[in-house]
Amino acid sequence: MLAAATNAWQRLRIRTKWSLIRQMRPYSMEDIGAFFSWLVVGHVIWILVGTTSFLTATIFVVNSVSAQETLAGFIGNYLTKETGVTVVFESAIVPRWKDNCIQFKNVFVSRRPGHAKQSRNVSKGSAETAAAAAAAASNTHNKASATTEEDDGNYTQFDVTIDTVNVTLSFARWVNGRGLLKDVEIKGVRGVIDRTHVVWEEGVDPKSYKNVHRPGDFEIEAFKIEDLLVTLYQPNGFRPFSVSIYSCDLPQLRKNWLFYDFLSANHCSGSYDDSLFTIHPRQSHNMVNSSSEKEAQKLWKKTSRLRIDGLEIDHLNRGIEGPFSWIQTGNVDIVSDVSLPVDDDLQFSKLVHDIYEHMEHTIHSNSSENSHHDFSSVISSIGKIAQQDGKDEKFIVMDLHVQLNDVRAAVPIFNKDLSYVNNAMIRPIVAYVNSRKTYIPINCRVAKKLCEFDGSWTIYDSGLMDDLSAETYDAFSRNVADEQARRRRIKKVGLWSLQLLAQAFLMAMAGSVA
Repeated sequence: MLAAATNAWQRLRIRTKWSLIRQMRPYSMEDIGAFFSWLVVGHVIWILVGTTSFLTATIFVVNSVSAQETLAGFIGNYLTKETGVTVVFESAIVPRWKDNCIQFKNVFVSRRPGHAKQSRNVSKGSAETAAAAAAAASNTHNKASATTEEDDGNYTQFDVTIDTVNVTLSFARWVNGRGLLKDVEIKGVRGVIDRTHVVWEEGVDPKSYKNVHRPGDFEIEAFKIEDLLVTLYQPNGFRPFSVSIYSCDLPQLRKNWLFYDFLSANHCSGSYDDSLFTIHPRQSHNMVNSSSEKEAQKLWKKTSRLRIDGLEIDHLNRGIEGPFSWIQTGNVDIVSDVSLPVDDDLQFSKLVHDIYEHMEHTIHSNSSENSHHDFSSVISSIGKIAQQDGKDEKFIVMDLHVQLNDVRAAVPIFNKDLSYVNNAMIRPIVAYVNSRKTYIPINCRVAKKLCEFDGSWTIYDSGLMDDLSAETYDAFSRNVADEQARRRRIKKVGLWSLQLLAQAFLMAMAGSVA
């Protein structure tokens, strides 16, 4: 048949039909149904296994037919539904075949009152135009707020411009309710974070502001951010200051464990109000494979060191109770070693290992005639081990080393600020703080349950700030007691020295008279 073909098209049809059905007959409905099923199943597998590759090819086709506005609207509607912010793409959405990711260039993201009312919160244009539109929308909402109270603006508002965003998507994760994003890399963030509209109600527990987990909340497997610089405006007339992140690498970033995941960072460096901070794994002089290191690996997943130098005290004494609220001026150096518990999968592996060791020890230590009894004892011991392991609660332990530099304190005016401390110790602590002209070292340890970080985004809603304040008060009390004991010892030593001097003088006088 190939020899009888007159052109290349006929030869191509013959070769294709022979490759597909191995016969030279017309296609039947069964053949067409098989081709259609193969096409559908192949695309479904492609979407499940290679979600990013599929969307990359789709974006490439859309960009080639000049339908970028439609694509931006589709992606933006999803982002708006998930986050409720305004997104503007200045440049095209570019697929990166080499890195197997999707790249967004020059992205403007804004969250202001009134954006939820807009029918289309995503567009394509310049960041300058988007910023002006966001400011105009905010002013319009402020003027109309007297007639409608749908959005009070009592949340953190922001206008930021992002140079580059690289994302990797996973349809399988989205089906499992863990969000569509798999890997995210952000570079070049500039903008303003406005918290001047945030108002807290009196007597409300900060833990009530925790995030409530919902299916679809993002759980990113790998998150990186570089070159972030924003200006932060705090409420109650606090001075504006800059916050920057030079480089940050997180092994995972989950919406419901935001604060905990930042404590678990592989590394993070930046500045907070011109005070440098770093988060990195703690280093020790012990050998990596030493017995002490192996024992620590069984108890803890990792130990991170958090360090911040020269932080102004006004960031710590606003809106809290305890010793930090008594200090008026100065700065602090903080070094904290945070020990993080093992994950569930590592804990399950440890449980299986313990069960195996117990079974091996039981089998080798007992005779063969009591094998049935031994097997029953093994099963019961397995149940005890599993039950004991299930009851173990995970804790986060923080060894805190604080150095107060050139601080000055004042006695609180209102007694309600001293609700959990002894009033009799206030003045000695304040006097102790003011008597130190250079620095005051404070060492304490805080242990918190891991479940208390569930839904927490800040140091306040996790309850960590209250625990730190209470432990700091105890450390101050110990320092004051040690200082008073030291003064008593100095007085005793001085009195003893005077007694010896008087005895020597009297003995010398008696010798001269004799």
